Amino acid sequence: MSPRDLVYVGHMLDMARKAVAKVRDLPRETYDADENLRLALIHLVQVIGEAARQVSREITVTHPEVPWENIIGMRHKVVHDYLGVDEDIVWQVVTGDLPKLVESLEPLVPPAP
Repeated sequence: MSPRDLVYVGHMLDMARKAVAKVRDLPRETYDADENLRLALIHLVQVIGEAARQVSREITVTHPEVPWENIIGMRHKVVHDYLGVDEDIVWQVVTGDLPKLVESLEPLVPPAP
């Protein structure tokens, strides 16, 4: 993997881990009641999608286990249709999809020394 791709894939992994950690053991009601949490998670999802947009075609083709197009599509949704962001979908992404993304990305990023 090129150094550039490694930076972006590593950033995706870091941001996904942060998002997952923010909701660990939290009920949905806490998410709904905490505007700062909702804004933080939407921002992290946006950053993950932007990083995914920067990953080379070679990596996206080589690693189809990562849903690159869906990740980028979610970024487009929260950036360009911010008034239409569905909180149910954001909650599902963070609690259901991002833990799977972390599992998919971990083998691609070597551990820090």
